[in-house]
Amino acid sequence: MTAPSQQKLRVHGPVVVTANRLGDGAVVYRAAVGGWTTRLSAAAVVSNAQAAKDLLVEASADDVGAVGAYIAPVEIDGDRVEPGNLRERIRVAGPTFDLPITFGI
Repeated sequence: MTAPSQQKLRVHGPVVVTANRLGDGAVVYRAAVGGWTTRLSAAAVVSNAQAAKDLLVEASADDVGAVGAYIAPVEIDGDRVEPGNLRERIRVAGPTFDLPITFGI
């Protein structure tokens, strides 16, 4: 795998860094104040390749809290940050099917 600092990034509009929390697999975003958040509205939003690369390097260094960090597109609608593609809309909303109920776990 290529280190984030060596990846060629193409940024066409606003993006965030997203990953999955290591403890429970929850979708998380690199926060504007550092660390991770489950709220897309609190994510650091950047619009150029260098800023995105910097966020990704920072996020990848924090592989204790979250894993699989990558750049994801977002759309800005007034004060709201919305997922920028189908994959991210699904990740924000959760599974597209009902999960089975398990007892005793």
